[in-house]
Amino acid sequence: MPKAEWPPAEKRTLIGKPIDRADGPAKATGTAKYSYDINRPNMLWAKVVTSPHPHAEVAGIDTSAAEKLEGVKGVWKDEAAKEVNYVGQIVAAVAATTEEIATEAVSLVKVNYNPLEHQVVDSDPELFKGDPNKRDQGNVDEAFGKADVTHSGNYGVPVITHCCLEPHGQVAEIRDGEMYVWPSTQNVSGYADRGLSEAAGIPQNKIHVDCQYMGGGFGSKFNPGKWGTISAALAKQTGRPVKLLLDRDLELMIAGNRPSGFSKIKVGATKDGKVTAFESEVWGTSGMSGNPPDLMPYVFDKIPNQRRIVKRIQTNRGPAQAWRAPRHPQNCYLTLAALADTAAALKMDELEFFTKNLDLTARPDVYKEELEIAARLVNYNQKKHVRGDKTPGPIKRGLGISVHTWGGLGHDSECDVTVSPDGSVEAKIGTQDLGTGTRTVIQQVVADTLGLPLDAVKVQIGKNEFPRSGGSGGSTTIGGVSTSSRLAATAALNAVCEAVAQKLGTTAENLEAAGGAIRQVDKPSNRISWKDACAALGVMPITKRGTQTRNEGKAKGFTNEGVGGVQIADVSVDIETGVVTLNEMVAVQDCGLIVNLKLTESQVYGALIMGITYALYEEAVYDPKTGRMLNADMEFYRLAGIKDIGLLKVHMMTGKGYDDRGVIGIGEPPVISPGAAIGNAVANAIGVRVPSLPLTPDRIITALQKEGSIV
Repeated sequence: MPKAEWPPAEKRTLIGKPIDRADGPAKATGTAKYSYDINRPNMLWAKVVTSPHPHAEVAGIDTSAAEKLEGVKGVWKDEAAKEVNYVGQIVAAVAATTEEIATEAVSLVKVNYNPLEHQVVDSDPELFKGDPNKRDQGNVDEAFGKADVTHSGNYGVPVITHCCLEPHGQVAEIRDGEMYVWPSTQNVSGYADRGLSEAAGIPQNKIHVDCQYMGGGFGSKFNPGKWGTISAALAKQTGRPVKLLLDRDLELMIAGNRPSGFSKIKVGATKDGKVTAFESEVWGTSGMSGNPPDLMPYVFDKIPNQRRIVKRIQTNRGPAQAWRAPRHPQNCYLTLAALADTAAALKMDELEFFTKNLDLTARPDVYKEELEIAARLVNYNQKKHVRGDKTPGPIKRGLGISVHTWGGLGHDSECDVTVSPDGSVEAKIGTQDLGTGTRTVIQQVVADTLGLPLDAVKVQIGKNEFPRSGGSGGSTTIGGVSTSSRLAATAALNAVCEAVAQKLGTTAENLEAAGGAIRQVDKPSNRISWKDACAALGVMPITKRGTQTRNEGKAKGFTNEGVGGVQIADVSVDIETGVVTLNEMVAVQDCGLIVNLKLTESQVYGALIMGITYALYEEAVYDPKTGRMLNADMEFYRLAGIKDIGLLKVHMMTGKGYDDRGVIGIGEPPVISPGAAIGNAVANAIGVRVPSLPLTPDRIITALQKEGSIV
């Protein structure tokens, strides 16, 4: 019988090909429906009441005036709220017949607060209270004493937000004792959690989740959140559907952020460029809980002598959520900036320095090959120079390098593939599509397995009634869903082969699917069309389930973990204005067997754009006195525009040694390096380090003035 293992390259008809996304036309024409587009009969709109204080006691919540407003149908207040810990924390909500009435109603809710001391500053390690986390390896002090060159520096990465194009929230409706929700979530199968169940008084097995499309999550949309449980409670209270999606200011303030990371780093090296010691004191904030980045030193984690001190600074800010490659972008910038500065102290070319120290990484051969390819793509040998562009004029140019790593092992996943007697095929799986093309890759895998054209397979996802699949986090989706769909499709194919084997005068083991037919492997002319083969199944469809578990999937080579990537940035900096222009950026990335080359490259392009944004523009700015986020809007929360991107080049590592590792996730790794690559490029251009991201004109000018390079 056909085996489920991934087919060799010569046998792949759809797997690995650059195929357009299946839902592209629906999105381009506006027929794709997102949570905000769901309008149920007799639906109410909900708005929330939030704290204006960063820290305060809640002495009482009075909703009586709001309840009297015509059009208000329901109110909710947090009876357990005794204290608020950040501006924007939700304390009450109102549901009304129109969005305008709901907005007016929340202004009528009176909350009595007793303000308390607060802290929003996160850049000073002296703000830390308690015992830091310490780790020593080797003999750090002795190693620094023997080092030919030492470098010390301070580096920083600020808090940024997820800034999802589609805000957090959902539509909730209760009918006949069951709840139906249309959320924006990256966790369809796991969305109906206990909190949602308790808020509505509905058992979890009677909650129906439907998320066909979503406008980004980046790690922040796994659970219903407070907005989800509130809409469910209001739907229960009013007996009517309720829509609650956050407004943009709240989306930026409370729906999740990426923690900051600051560090004092000292590096020791021999005169020929070998790193021998690395010492770091790291601090940052995740708001009231969580930890700052602590993967230090990053990638080059086999440095023999290491010391790390980690301090979590508690602040009155909105809570952190996983942000695309949690902790990695911060650690990458902190570590790679310090190492690049060490190369500069040695007066050594950055590429030579990093190449010389690749034995301190987990995958030196892979990084070496990727660095060589990246250098060739960016014409490194024609542009390279040591730190500081000495050419006349205000425009200085530089190259910067970064390397990164990630896991990407496929999550647990189940898929049902149904084959009907008329030859039609349907795959059902309780996964979600964040915009990465999940529908398309499932369709590709099933169609390729059955030897059918792409449009012969119907794919249904986005509902928790379908076979359970993991949430889209950790770049685990592609490995999970491609494996479960391959297993299900192979099982269905084997059933069809069993049904026609006798008719073809051979055994099922000697049959294969190709070109819309079932044929004999060693005698391809002995064949039967797919439609006729399916007719032999009888009058009822057959359904086969494929089950992927992380350990088994890895053991059998379906999915794997541990990828590497290299990026090189080429920038120009105007030292009179401080403006950075990205000329070119090259990304070389491996991710195992690629299911869809076009979508994979698209993920890397998107990650580069996202990385350019956080490297040059993006920062959540807080007022230390009021605790408010000062740029909670799309005017002053800066994002890169099309003119800011420059030329992007992507090279995916494929072939022997890569394809045979199985399918590995690509969503997160390429977003890790841009900050470090661009930061190093700017330092190499202007001759001085700008210590903290984003690399805004004021920070460029300040760094130059501090070094006495300009007046």
